[in-house]
Formats: sequence, structure tokens, C-alpha cells
Amino acid sequence: MNKTADHNASEAQHTDRHAMVGVLGGMGPDATLTFMQRVIDATPAEDDIEHVHMLVDNNPKVPSRIKALIEGTGESPGPTIAAMARRLEQAGTDFLVMPCNTAHYYWQDAQKAVDIPVWHIVAMTLDEVACQAPGAKVGMLCSPALRKIGLYENFIEERGLSLLYPEDEAPVLEIIRAVKRGQGHHDETLAAFTKAAEELYHRGADVLVLACTELSVIRDGLTTQIPVIDSVQVLAEGVAAAAEGS
Repeated sequence: MNKTADHNASEAQHTDRHAMVGVLGGMGPDATLTFMQRVIDATPAEDDIEHVHMLVDNNPKVPSRIKALIEGTGESPGPTIAAMARRLEQAGTDFLVMPCNTAHYYWQDAQKAVDIPVWHIVAMTLDEVACQAPGAKVGMLCSPALRKIGLYENFIEERGLSLLYPEDEAPVLEIIRAVKRGQGHHDETLAAFTKAAEELYHRGADVLVLACTELSVIRDGLTTQIPVIDSVQVLAEGVAAAAEGS
């Protein structure tokens, strides 16, 4: 487990086999389901009782991160995310996760609303990059909102990494929107996904990070020769390890 996941596991109130994780979901719904399946797959269980107890608020009514951060026309998702966090804490969860990278712009809204830990997918993902590829130039496949708000930039210096974004981010945004429309596995969407990855590789990226959970939904359709670190997978493995008490 990477160092942030290990720290998060030690912070959770009861990180044993019976811990209950609260999931701030719905951003989007498919990404939340993908995260849950990844947790199940990462858990070495032989029977139902050995799986992770997840309480999921799969709330697709969270205000649009794209409208708030890129278009500047939408309401802040922060208050809704904070309310979700409070509800999950009141329901008895031991720690919270949010399988949406861009929504972590509002991470503090969630953390300030509760007394239990709210894990940070960006820190965990970059810890994994630093472990697997020290000093790497990281090719970012993500929503343009992520670059605009500089979310990953806040975590790279201490880890000795650098970031590389696509020269044209519009095709990646269209891929994300296609997944949200249920068209993620269409041939044209997957071809665009692979093209974006290969462009970053040819510009010198050492590793790719899937920093949008919609992209994680179609990870199995990506064909590329460059190593890929999937933020949803990192988060899921961290949750499974914490529930095991490791």
C-alpha cells in the first residue's frame, strides 16, 4: 500500500475487517459502480462476510463540476458534498472516500463537515506514481477542469514529479462526456482515448495517470505501451487493504 493509503488506514477509527467506508458517489454513477467493483475485486474474500462494508451515497444530483469550474455558470458542489459527508458520518461510517478527482477541489468542504477522515485520491495516486516511477513525467488524462484548478500541481513538488497535459484537451473532455452518456465503449470513443494516451507518450510521458473516474470506466478499452496508473484502482486497493487492517 502507498504511504498515503497507509496513513489513511491508521487514521480510520476502526480499520479492521468490520470497518464501514462511506462513499461520496454519483460523480458519475458509472464511475461509482466501477469503484465499488474494484473494491470487491481487490478484497481477498472467500465469503460475503469478508467483503468491505460500503455505505454509498450514489448522488448524481451533485451540481456539475464542469459548469462550476470550467464554464463558471454553475453552483458550487461544495455544500452538497459536505451534506453527503455529514449524512454518511451520522450513519456510522469510519472514513470517507470520493471516487471523483475533480470533486476533490471541494475536499475541504467534506473534511470540515465531519470528524472522520476523508481520504484524498490525488495524494494517494501520486504516492503510487512516485513509488512505481520515481521522478516521472506524468501524462495526465483528465477533465480540463483539473488542470484549470491545479489540483495535482499541489502535490507533485514533494514527490519529485512533473506533469504533462494533452496539447488539446477538448477530445478528452468529449471522451468523458461520452462515458456519461453511456457511449464510453463505442469504437470512436475508445480510439480517441488511445490517441490521447499515445500523444502524451510521444511527447515524453513516462507514465499515464487516469485522473478522471469516467476514464477508469473504460480502462479496459485503452491500448497503449506506456504504464498506466488508474486513480480509481489506487483508491479501491487502499480501501480493501484498510478494511483488512493492513
